[in-house]
Amino acid sequence: MTIDRLVRERLDQNMPMRPGSIPGAVVLVARDGRIVHLGAYGEAVRYADASGTPISRPVPMTVDTIFDLASITKLFTATVVLRAVEVGELALDRPVSAYIPHFHPGVTVRHLLIHTSGLPAVRELWTAPGGRAERADAVLASRTEAPPGQRHVYSCVGYLVAGLLLERVLGAPLPDLVARYVTGPLDMASTGFGLDGAALDRAAATEYSAHVGRGMVHGEVHDEASWSLGGGGGNAGLFGSASDLLRFAEMLRCAGTDPLTGSRVLSAESVGAMTTDQLPPALRAEVGYGQGAGPRIADGTFMGARLSERTFGHSGFTGTSLVVDPESGLVVIVLANAVHPVRGRTMMGGLRNAIADTAADTL
Repeated sequence: MTIDRLVRERLDQNMPMRPGSIPGAVVLVARDGRIVHLGAYGEAVRYADASGTPISRPVPMTVDTIFDLASITKLFTATVVLRAVEVGELALDRPVSAYIPHFHPGVTVRHLLIHTSGLPAVRELWTAPGGRAERADAVLASRTEAPPGQRHVYSCVGYLVAGLLLERVLGAPLPDLVARYVTGPLDMASTGFGLDGAALDRAAATEYSAHVGRGMVHGEVHDEASWSLGGGGGNAGLFGSASDLLRFAEMLRCAGTDPLTGSRVLSAESVGAMTTDQLPPALRAEVGYGQGAGPRIADGTFMGARLSERTFGHSGFTGTSLVVDPESGLVVIVLANAVHPVRGRTMMGGLRNAIADTAADTL
């Protein structure tokens, strides 16, 4: 089975709006920095509403389509946190309360990055009154559900806190910080928070979001919590293309150095924190995969079964995933608009795993 066939069999063009189908996708596979597969499939914008009414002129997917990267944003937030650690503005094992008074004592910066803070998984911020400032305060007032360090619960709230922490310590909005420390140095020109103009024309649509009155979401962050903070939350909100995401992946694969320019974006120590398991053995056994400072490690729910135990990466709710195997030099990027026009009809794990396994088999 080829990657082309794996994806084309899942397209809405063949099985409209049926469980397991997707409107479109871009798949990029690289080895040692060289692209060995790059394909665009289906459509970036296909539907007008939640019922699946097709638009009169569907927008075809291209290899340059820009996607809502969803939770892959967390890797960029973690990168900025680690840059702040490198320059002495933050310390991984210092309590967040040292920087944000009255925050939960005992919760460290590291706890936020490895999902052991005890904070809840999500917050319905769109129901909170007020504007961004009031909703940011609501995030910081979130109650913990377990003592820090004792449970691993994947927490978007933890990364919202991490983004707000960066803004308070470094004195700039998170989108500006990501541009300053990550996307700018890596020349990721198609990557940023929110889209307009020509970039919007290149964007894949996501969900028809009737429950918060947004209509068809296109060029704005899909995640409601990040949207409630103006689209620049630490958990989600970044948009980007497959080629840009490869540039970021290669920087991590090459221990913090951009292989195209030779410039250093992160220290090797920081990349080590991101790409090696930070969980105590008992928690690792309970979780079933490793957790770096940002990425997951050897997570069989989307990384396949044929890559090394050092494989790291992240997935995103909209249908995105990034997988890096430092042993084989393989990078697998799957970007799909899987929640277009509604969430819940598509489970991406099987397709992501099949693509990763196929890529590994063709090395």
